[in-house]
Amino acid sequence: MRKILGAAVGSCVHVAGIMSFLNIARSCGFETKFFGQAIDIAELKNQIEKYDPEIVALSYRLSPESALGLFNGFNDSVVKVFREKTFILGTTKPVADILSEAGILKLFDRVFTGGEPQEDVENYLTGKKLQLSGIKIPPQTLTKRISFKKPWPLLRHHFGRPTLEETIKGIKKISKSGLIDVVSIGPDQNAQEFFFKPEKMNRLQDGAGGVPVRGPEDFRKLYAASRCGNYPLMRCYSGTNDILKFAGILLETINNAWCAVPLCWYSEIDARSERKLEDAVRENQLVMKWHGQEGIPVEVNESHQWSLRYTTDAIAVAAAYLAAYNAKKMGVRTYVSQYMFNTPRETSFTMDLAKMLAKIELIESLHDDNFYSIRESRTGLFSMPANLNKGKGQLGSSTLLQMQIEPSIVHVVAYCESSYAAKPDDITQSSEIVIKAIENYLNGCPDMKADSNVRDRKKALINDAMLIIGKIKSLDKGCRFEDPLTEPEIIGAAVRCGILDAPQLAGASGACGKLKTMFVNGANVPVDDCGNTLTEYERLRSL
Repeated sequence: MRKILGAAVGSCVHVAGIMSFLNIARSCGFETKFFGQAIDIAELKNQIEKYDPEIVALSYRLSPESALGLFNGFNDSVVKVFREKTFILGTTKPVADILSEAGILKLFDRVFTGGEPQEDVENYLTGKKLQLSGIKIPPQTLTKRISFKKPWPLLRHHFGRPTLEETIKGIKKISKSGLIDVVSIGPDQNAQEFFFKPEKMNRLQDGAGGVPVRGPEDFRKLYAASRCGNYPLMRCYSGTNDILKFAGILLETINNAWCAVPLCWYSEIDARSERKLEDAVRENQLVMKWHGQEGIPVEVNESHQWSLRYTTDAIAVAAAYLAAYNAKKMGVRTYVSQYMFNTPRETSFTMDLAKMLAKIELIESLHDDNFYSIRESRTGLFSMPANLNKGKGQLGSSTLLQMQIEPSIVHVVAYCESSYAAKPDDITQSSEIVIKAIENYLNGCPDMKADSNVRDRKKALINDAMLIIGKIKSLDKGCRFEDPLTEPEIIGAAVRCGILDAPQLAGASGACGKLKTMFVNGANVPVDDCGNTLTEYERLRSL
């Protein structure tokens, strides 16, 4: 077992910081020894010889001036004697500043000044453990990275600036921060729709909504920019046209960590593609199948697309199950299940948690030896207030709520996203907010899932969602299909007749668009033309 020796040196008797550090080190798998307080340098040398640690952690929290006297000559008396050891220092910022000016701080592999989140300390220790074991970078597959990071979830962030050059520089800065485990490339709309048909691109829209990648080499440049810092995983959305061909490009160029593809969307119903609904379903299924054959995890970003258009909570739950079911039937073994909280933004925390728990129960009922899901949570983009300070509050509180489902991935949404697309410094600040919320949860948090309102709503949503699933199956009147839930014709019919519907689909090609909804006690429920609430049974019977 790797060993760390800790001590408060000189005249310093402040040991709270070093003891906290050693506690974290033990949780990271190190053997630790605390030598004591006010330790003389000569005594320290003797203990290093006896204990033979890989890391020597020193603490000094007195005046900057006295620190100069203590550490003057530290290089010759200690560091040069134990060249193979790693030395780290815990101190105050004024002490760090004066030691830096004197050229002494560079003797330490890492300096902590008290403002770092717990995860920052853990990241350093686990990274150092890798280096001591001869491993230079963290795991580069999703499942192994999740195991490596536990009990902390991976942090993911979307990033794409209006020019390729700015995006490359930004990815380098994000990677070097060590905060983000997964960088999701956000291509502009031209790239998503016409990557293989550049002649159709509207050049006035270059850089609109993301980075203007125009060929495989651009993706390779973005990936190369991430090969520093904590070497984050890279991934990208599937695009809206020629998506199977696009999938091959992403795997080849950025080692796409997992695929994200809808079931019904990026089609005529949302006008992000010219694909007919049934054709889109069929092509999306082929993309799932291809990734399943390649052993690449798949996320079907379906359910929140319905919620973004103000569908009922029950339809959102049914859509989550339908998406996971299709992924499983297409041969996907590792499924990334995204739970977008605060969507619609009027949803209360109580009803939101119930909705996510209902989704989880139905999706994870599909688990077996050949299929399991990874929980990924995120804050809903449209829940972010334009006021940046309120956005920070929303991000922190939403993250704490998300931790109730114990996600393996937290998709960080920058607090500024309602005002402008995040830059690297915004991503760093947002990540630090999220990290503190996660730290608070991991250190002990009440179980919101035990709330009776949450439990009752979850049960009701599961029952309603299964009514919807049953209604979709019933569209196969003559039992023509072996599995109607995977048939594009049946799924398309469910959307066209309104079994799956949303108010904001009114007038959309290929959709019904007649559903009316209203918020009641924080839940989104169906209503009739007069505004009277309907049960899901009543809604389905009226179609």
